[in-house]
Amino acid sequence: MPNDSQQQNGGSELTGGEPAGASTGALIRAVVLYAVARLALVAVFTLLILFIPKLFSVTVPFIAALAFGVLIALPLGMFLFKGLRTDVNDNIAAVDAERQRKHDDLQARLRGK
Repeated sequence: MPNDSQQQNGGSELTGGEPAGASTGALIRAVVLYAVARLALVAVFTLLILFIPKLFSVTVPFIAALAFGVLIALPLGMFLFKGLRTDVNDNIAAVDAERQRKHDDLQARLRGK
């Protein structure tokens, strides 16, 4: 049962005193970091595909370089950033568990327990 301070602020604190959005913030940071890493990998491969042929006086269109950069980076990123992907999955599980705990708590209070 929440104490008076938790009831006054809408129950925004967990029993440990952490803000309720702490795990959501960690999830957002993990997703942003993973997305930035994947986009950086695409950018690196796109630039390599654009500039390496210039050493041999060959021009590659940007759209073609971008398409090949994406095609190469997508599967490679799955292996290179496995730790980041696992972190995202763990954070999703934590947020979902917290949401389920709050749902169960609300259902119990509605039943009068």
